[in-house]
Amino acid sequence: MIGVILILLLAPLWVVDLVFLVEIVLGLAPTGRKRAVAAPASIVILTPAHNEEGVIGASIAAIRAVSPPGARHLVVAHNCSDGTAEEAKASGAEVAALNRPEERGKGYALSYGREVLAANPPEIVIVIDADCTAEPGSIERLAATAVAHGSAVQACYLFRSRPGDPPVVQISNFAMLVKNLVRQRGGARIAAPALMTGSGMAFPWGRFAALDLATGNIVEDLAIGLELVEHGAPPAFDEQARIWSTPSSASGTQTQRARWEGGFMASAKAMGLPLLFKGLAQASWSRIWMGLHLLVPPLTLLLMANLLVWALLGGLRLIGGPTAPLLFSSAVLGAILLAVLAAWAVAGRMVLSAGTLLRLPLYLLWKLTLYKRLARRKEEAAWTRTERID
Repeated sequence: MIGVILILLLAPLWVVDLVFLVEIVLGLAPTGRKRAVAAPASIVILTPAHNEEGVIGASIAAIRAVSPPGARHLVVAHNCSDGTAEEAKASGAEVAALNRPEERGKGYALSYGREVLAANPPEIVIVIDADCTAEPGSIERLAATAVAHGSAVQACYLFRSRPGDPPVVQISNFAMLVKNLVRQRGGARIAAPALMTGSGMAFPWGRFAALDLATGNIVEDLAIGLELVEHGAPPAFDEQARIWSTPSSASGTQTQRARWEGGFMASAKAMGLPLLFKGLAQASWSRIWMGLHLLVPPLTLLLMANLLVWALLGGLRLIGGPTAPLLFSSAVLGAILLAVLAAWAVAGRMVLSAGTLLRLPLYLLWKLTLYKRLARRKEEAAWTRTERID
């Protein structure tokens, strides 16, 4: 009887584990290369930027080198106290300065960029962050896929590890690869909506014009995706379009992860179950899976939860508790660890060395300090420039 009660109590965690495993297992095999596509005639790359002097010029030049002829690049210099606007203009981009200190957040910059573009709207808007570069062909592919899909398309947005990066940075980059590549690819294979991840987001103008952007939401990309799902226009994922970002320092990574994970978990808490129940009531697959996806915590937290449950069940077994829950928990935990290892073997070696992978337990301890910080105080909903490694 106690075993049945424990299984029922732990069922929600194991359902979340199953969602994670489905996305990972289905996302392990890479998608076959697709032929090059012709870009739409009218494309604007929109870059929101806050104090990106010393970074944005190189990014603009790199993006221009792989952009199709005629593509425009608009930079919104938002509440900048440095030379971001001047550097962007000198690099050949159009620049719109927005100085409204009370409007703090990337969403406000996107909204202002939309106001500027409304006078002569493009067919496609592609949002690329100020520290990012695109692989050749990615701009054309994003634009063409957005036209064909009729809604937003998310590129594969990754962080590039470099020799000498601290272990915490490499492991964080790997966690982002699992989320932004492997799990996105797995979801795409079951026709699930893509998760919008901030950079490499392409929109047909009509969809972009209708978005609720002028907010201080610290995970505005997630909010955009959820809004599109609610409007019956779920985003798609295009693995062949690759956007790369430079890594942060160890301290910058902690700030960045705290902002992302704090915002994600707050949104998941508010919208995960309601979206799931609404999807079940309306037989809406995109809402069902997005609700389930939101209930999956960040990778480290998922591992910690399963390790804790496994340890507790093991302790109960030592004092005469039931065997079945421990066996099931062991199987689930083992499956998750194998799935993560498989994801590293298939795709993760480009951002995480084998030696650093062995330091994952230390990373779990590092993340405990982050979650302690999140539990103690509400993260400030401000747009701050992440410290970078030059």
